[in-house]
Amino acid sequence: MPENGIGAPVRRREDKRFLTGKGRYTDDINRPGQLYAYFLRSPVAHAKVTRVETAQAEAAPGVVAVFTGQDMAADNVGSLPCGWTVTDRHGEPHKAPPHYPLVRDKVRYVGDHVAMVVAESYAQARDAADLIEVDYDELPAVVDTKEAMSGTQIHDEAPSNLCFDWELGDKDAVEQAMSQAANVVELDLINNRLIPNAMEPRAAIGDYDSGTDSYTVYSTSQNPHLLRLILCAFVLNLPESRVRVIAPDVGGGFGSKIYAYAEETCCTWAAKKVGRPVKWTAERGEAFVSDAHGRDHVTNVKLAVDQEGKFLALKVDTTANVGAYLSSFSTCVPTYLYATLLAGQYATPAIYANVKAVFTSTAPVDAYRGAGRPEATYLIERVVEVAARQLGMDPAELRRKNFIKPDQFPYQTPVALTYDIGNYEASLDKALEMIDYKGFPARKAEAETRGKLRGIGLSAYIEACGIAPSAVVGALGAGVGLWESAQVRFNATGTVSVMTGAHSHGQGHETSFAQLVSEKLGIPYENVEIVHGDTGAIPMGMGTYGSRSLAVGGSAIVRACDKIVEKGRKIAAHLLEASVDDVEFKDGQFTVVGTDRSKSMGEVAFTAYVPHNYPEGVEPGLDETAFYDPLNFTYPAGVHIAEIEVDPDTGITQIVDWVAVDDFGRVLNPMIVEGQVHGGIAQGVGQALLENCVYDKESGQLVTGSYMDYTMPRADDLPSFRVGMTVTECTHNPLGVKGCGEAGAIAAPPALINAITDAIGEEIDMPATAEKVWRVCQARFAQAAE
Repeated sequence: MPENGIGAPVRRREDKRFLTGKGRYTDDINRPGQLYAYFLRSPVAHAKVTRVETAQAEAAPGVVAVFTGQDMAADNVGSLPCGWTVTDRHGEPHKAPPHYPLVRDKVRYVGDHVAMVVAESYAQARDAADLIEVDYDELPAVVDTKEAMSGTQIHDEAPSNLCFDWELGDKDAVEQAMSQAANVVELDLINNRLIPNAMEPRAAIGDYDSGTDSYTVYSTSQNPHLLRLILCAFVLNLPESRVRVIAPDVGGGFGSKIYAYAEETCCTWAAKKVGRPVKWTAERGEAFVSDAHGRDHVTNVKLAVDQEGKFLALKVDTTANVGAYLSSFSTCVPTYLYATLLAGQYATPAIYANVKAVFTSTAPVDAYRGAGRPEATYLIERVVEVAARQLGMDPAELRRKNFIKPDQFPYQTPVALTYDIGNYEASLDKALEMIDYKGFPARKAEAETRGKLRGIGLSAYIEACGIAPSAVVGALGAGVGLWESAQVRFNATGTVSVMTGAHSHGQGHETSFAQLVSEKLGIPYENVEIVHGDTGAIPMGMGTYGSRSLAVGGSAIVRACDKIVEKGRKIAAHLLEASVDDVEFKDGQFTVVGTDRSKSMGEVAFTAYVPHNYPEGVEPGLDETAFYDPLNFTYPAGVHIAEIEVDPDTGITQIVDWVAVDDFGRVLNPMIVEGQVHGGIAQGVGQALLENCVYDKESGQLVTGSYMDYTMPRADDLPSFRVGMTVTECTHNPLGVKGCGEAGAIAAPPALINAITDAIGEEIDMPATAEKVWRVCQARFAQAAE
């Protein structure tokens, strides 16, 4: 078999161009005659717009055009849609107020799009925007999630700012279990709002060709086909055949680049209006106010436990902030991607969740690395930890007692999902051994001699990846199918081009997909080219998010490879003068069973394109396309353990050890997987310790609008993570893979907060900043002194 096939820790080949400055990002692209766009954004959080005067801006040097919402309305430009309909517990669809690319009557958050200036240079466009006169009839802002339903109404269509009131599970069974339980553990939690910070800010170029009446859109998109679909079918009313979307190298996404945004819509529309390409690249400050934010839940959770520590029921009441408008998939995040995971790894008999989604005067909220799964895991693992303390049980053993056992799979949870396979105790045992759990008391005692408070925290997470199948998500309100496509094309000389509907923005697809094809077809890894991110070059696909690339996109590639092999057997049988049934394929060779007669894949491919001696009825060429629609989610799971020390004099938390043991199913490239785990943990640590999006309650201004106020994790905030793996292969995709990209961000926050609360002896919300921890420590010392 190829030495760089499945299981080999191959270095990412795409990194050479990134590390040497040879990457090609959207901002690197410049079109002939290109103009530049700047967006005038609302400086107030909530106001009626009574006048927009653009005359001075239009007369400014270099300005080609100034557009407002009224201009777009005149061209019948539509609203940016939400792609998932949630039906609430009263049988009503969620409230869906219009979200126009440029506002038409009101602004609803600081950063809302008021006008667009197009000029010969970016500086000229920005300067001209200062000349636009806007009259705002300011209204009270509402930014606090807990207070949203009693605040000023933001949309006429949504009384009390309620988007939906949704439920899942058996409320009566939960209430009955609660009434009979020996113990009911209750906890109030805040899952803090986060601002995505990809290395590459969002950017877009709209380019219109009047000769063909067609558009090319360059965008920092995680799923170019979906962007094209939204632009054409819902907003700009264009035929898809005349729109090509290219997402070149993309420098990180984490969910924030899934969506259709106002900027790329406006640039595409404006390109035809002005007759020249229009380019926009976000400044970092714009990204803070306009990129879709993540998380922002306020939750009360109750866990019913019997006298032996067995879980009886879980009740969850969550208020989820969706911001001022609905983003592309914002409705499914706090519902089907959240409440369906509330079983966690535990055999809890009854679960009920009520989720109220609310509009506020803040940036839209949508999926951010993990998308609902981090929020679910956080509340489960926090309340389990609190239960262990209240019951006087070891946290690891309480988890073990309630784990779903290997012989219980497939396991139907009380919240819709069916887990196909897992071995949660194996991950727990390995993690406890790696961190020397039994030796923790001695380490804690030693830390006390140095005046430090040492704590240890566990997080047993599960997530659902590869969102599917399409029929199921369609029944739940999804507006798209969630399959994936692949085209595998041999060239006459034996090299292979793979066109995938998945999209890479840092995951290493060009390496891992090439390894997969090398293994399946028995050809050198170096001979495989991966093509993605261009709707003009690849079959329609659904992009990358939800750790779906290998489980769904890779499975589509496998199916296309299988078709290649089957056609190759027919060609080889003809060349070898044998029956097709007698020809087997292995390690790149088609061989007549029981003989040494064979033809290589390269010889077969050459014959397919030079068919001088060719089987009758078989088409020339060796080029196959396949689509894969999963049968179920995949369910990665694992245990992370954080060990920390708190300095009570400063409140500073130091992570002294971190163990992550994950079950990702079959692992294609362990080096890439480990890197994904490291990156996910870093983001989880950022949420738990440092990151927090804050709006001023009175004015609605974004207080944390720059890196001076929004604290990102740095290298010295992070330990050297130790990674281990267990394996139970997924039972329903051809690779046995599960997905790894979001695991660290899901598992890390509860592990770290559990460790901190273990050390300081008090509950604390994220982010556990040094000041917040210090105040808790000082209050405890003062209480002890009394």
